[in-house]
Amino acid sequence: MSAPSTGRHGVDKPVFTTASGRAAAMPRLLMLDQHDELTTAHVRLVAHALGRSERTVWRWIAEARATGQLAPTSRERYAITAEIRLLLVQCGGNASAVHRKLQKRALNDSRVPAAPSLATFHRALRRDLTPGDRAGLAHGEAARRAFDVYGKRPVEHRNAAWEGDHKCVPVQVQVEDELARPWVTWFIDCARKVIMGVAVTPHAPSRDAVLAALRMSLDRAEPFGPAGGAPNLIRVDRGKDFLSTTVISALGALAVPVIDLPAYTPHLKGTVEALNNAVEKMLFASMPRYVHQQRLTGGRTADPDEPALTFEAFVELLLEWVRWWNNEHKPKALGGRTPMEAWRADPTPLYDVPADQLAHFGLEDDGLTRVVTTRGVQVGNRFYIDPWMVGRGGTRVAVRRLPHHDTSVEIFDLDGAYLCSAVLAEAANKEQIRAVRNTRNARARQLRADLEAAARLRRERFKASTTPAPPQRLGALTEAEAEAELSGSDTSDLRRANPDYIPRRPVPDGWAPPIPPAADLPEDGPEENA
Repeated sequence: MSAPSTGRHGVDKPVFTTASGRAAAMPRLLMLDQHDELTTAHVRLVAHALGRSERTVWRWIAEARATGQLAPTSRERYAITAEIRLLLVQCGGNASAVHRKLQKRALNDSRVPAAPSLATFHRALRRDLTPGDRAGLAHGEAARRAFDVYGKRPVEHRNAAWEGDHKCVPVQVQVEDELARPWVTWFIDCARKVIMGVAVTPHAPSRDAVLAALRMSLDRAEPFGPAGGAPNLIRVDRGKDFLSTTVISALGALAVPVIDLPAYTPHLKGTVEALNNAVEKMLFASMPRYVHQQRLTGGRTADPDEPALTFEAFVELLLEWVRWWNNEHKPKALGGRTPMEAWRADPTPLYDVPADQLAHFGLEDDGLTRVVTTRGVQVGNRFYIDPWMVGRGGTRVAVRRLPHHDTSVEIFDLDGAYLCSAVLAEAANKEQIRAVRNTRNARARQLRADLEAAARLRRERFKASTTPAPPQRLGALTEAEAEAELSGSDTSDLRRANPDYIPRRPVPDGWAPPIPPAADLPEDGPEENA
């Protein structure tokens, strides 16, 4: 038998309660009694261990001899039924209000049993309902979950799992002369707590924000690195933007599964939820026009006319906080290291996404083939232009683009090779329009020069004839003019046309000219013999 425990003030307390101690001691005492070995010393020892008198223990033994019952007789207790649980919901968890209803019902209907006392009713509530049940019946599921116990996933290596989420920022910022609450979309590495990528939108996010944050997360090059690479999996909580076909296809091409968690289960992605809570306490609460700031009497804030941050200033502050979190903040879970230090110290190999695949990550393709026209490439009711399209009317191309980004599209040939990035014709800036115009003018000048050169070669004029004689060409060259033109021409063109061509060089002064054969001499012989 264990020794009595010592309480707060040094007073000995029994280890067992009366019921559990009696159930533990009586089989041993009854066996000793049946073998005539039971003594007062045994009874005294049990009574001291259970904090009861010897007389009480002898009474237990007598009841066991007479009835064979070792445990105390259970009394019928008042129990909480399903009906009482419904009454608790109707009364908002107010036990006294439920007790009054039970009393009133018993008075109005003699067939209904009398209600217990209020103290008995409270004891039954504490005995039959857990604290979580009582909180849930009074305030709902969120209150009940506060009493739950949650496990913790084992710590893994970097890029073993990412978690992603949208967060509506509780700060009003200035967006085009209006106050709006921006949204943050980000991903965090569960093992090393590094914020992998973040995207901010002045409105409710869609899949383009998810793709932008993922693009930043995957890229290990500056300015996004050195953290990055493809994760083993990504956990999200049934967000339609995270589960869109575009996002699933983009990650599927990298063999990265997206784990769809049940709805309204933040504890299953506790890392990103902890990040959401941390950024609100550390950053958003100190910003102007924080929506949860302290209120005065009547619900007013201390400064109702407080100027709001511009959207650009808000994004700059948020990105600076992300840099601080990754490189200076030291979470307890990392043992005194920053997330980036823990990331660098992790020897787990990384898979870097190829640059050409990353450059076009997340682009949507509707599967249609389009043709370059004089107005550009048509997508819906919009036309997109690029200098590459000049002179390529009728070329069949494929178009891909980021979701909801209508200002530009990416042009590919039908074999998948990248051609250019085209901009919306109506929204093209001056430089883009000038580039298209200059390219068009350059092509026109080149064509005009080619046509004029060809026309000069084809054009042959003849002298006017007054007598029946063969036509004679105008602009005939003399032998001296031909030699002068050939000597001044660049022989590089001839070299390119015929690699074996050797240009003629002038005869050195010391060389004697060859004497022509006799057949070529005049009939009266050389001049010196004349």
